[in-house]
Amino acid sequence: MTNAPKTAVILAAGCGSRLRPLTDLRPKPLVEVNGTPILHNALRNLEAVGVKDVTIVVGYRKDDIKYSCGNHFGNLEINYVESSVFDKTGSAYSLWLARHALLTGDIYLLEGDVFFELDALHYLGTIGAENVAAVAPFDPSMEGSAVVLTENDYIAEVRMKQTAANLIDGSPQLFKTMNLIRFSGTDLRETIVPHLDHLIGCGAVKSYTEELLSDLVQIKDLRIAAARCDGVRWYEIDNEDDLRIAEAMFLTAREIVC
Repeated sequence: MTNAPKTAVILAAGCGSRLRPLTDLRPKPLVEVNGTPILHNALRNLEAVGVKDVTIVVGYRKDDIKYSCGNHFGNLEINYVESSVFDKTGSAYSLWLARHALLTGDIYLLEGDVFFELDALHYLGTIGAENVAAVAPFDPSMEGSAVVLTENDYIAEVRMKQTAANLIDGSPQLFKTMNLIRFSGTDLRETIVPHLDHLIGCGAVKSYTEELLSDLVQIKDLRIAAARCDGVRWYEIDNEDDLRIAEAMFLTAREIVC
């Protein structure tokens, strides 16, 4: 990926309350999948596609993340943005705190609770669009945000709080957002950051990035292509059941990330 972003932002400020007691003494991004912390897996994969600078937004047990990742992780330079209100705000607020990084050019945006293999980032680089989000078919075991795609695989609609009950015959196929996105510097500067400023300025500090994505598509008419990662291993880890599924899926995780 010769034109791949050299910068990434990772949102890692949340409490991870649904993963307690595993998160009582460590932040969710440092929970391990077969011995590999979620955050370390992301950093190693970003390094593998040529990223040089990563900004991590931290909050809950921030010092644990700083100690674990340091100021350099492999060949990556790590910067930190601290949220003092991580327990009262949503992920869109965390993203807004990192707006200086968003204004530096093309970026990858990741959430710190997704364990994924390298091919997910490679898929983002195979799509010629300015903005690309990784998606996978929504199956009955999933819940959360989902998207509907156009015939040429652009995001047409973002739907919140989807479950197996929403997989109805005759309805448009749903795809799960993987919380791995590539944004162009132009759209970040001209559309995304200004809308973030507006959102937070209006007091919507509890908004999530999925709501931001919905606004960008449906209000701002931002074109975001979908990179279909149907055969890629990945899992969003919110609770202990998710962790067990991810560990079974990534039995060879150490081979993937090393």
